[in-house]
Amino acid sequence: MGTVITIIVIVAVVIVAAAAFYAFQRRRSGQLQERFGPEYDRTLEQSGDRRAAERDLREREHRRSKLDLKPLSAESTAQYRVEWDQLQGGFVDAPGDSVAKADRLVLRMMRESGYPVDDFEQRADDISVDHPEVAQNYRQAHRIAVEQSRGQADTEDLRQAVTAYRRLVSVLLDHGDERHTTGTTDSREQA
Repeated sequence: MGTVITIIVIVAVVIVAAAAFYAFQRRRSGQLQERFGPEYDRTLEQSGDRRAAERDLREREHRRSKLDLKPLSAESTAQYRVEWDQLQGGFVDAPGDSVAKADRLVLRMMRESGYPVDDFEQRADDISVDHPEVAQNYRQAHRIAVEQSRGQADTEDLRQAVTAYRRLVSVLLDHGDERHTTGTTDSREQA
């Protein structure tokens, strides 16, 4: 009789442990899905495996946590805002040139903010941690910029690219503006 009770207890413990593990996994998946939104779905679709996709997203979070990102300075924010306005104003006369300039402008802004800029996919992954809603726009805009450099983009594609770049530029500029309007400073500036 003691053996039967022991077996029942062991089976019950295993079932409870499995249920707890399942609940933990569901909660963790839900948190990643909520945090990354459309980027979660894109990553899952790309990998085809939920565990691999979620591992990728957790690795992005870990990598991002090690980056020393900082808002743009007030001077840079103002300069980039003027440059962006000029770039948009020149779109009608030179749409391809505007897209190429937007791609370079975003690269400079990200570099100044502290993002590593050597690899495009890594940049898009890094931005997806803090701004998942913008990452897809960035991917779309960059894809069109590459197509434009090959002569394969039409004016409507170029318009879509500038619109998509605008979303990332806005996020980077707003991040700089937040710092200056709230009075927060970087710890290095306090020293």
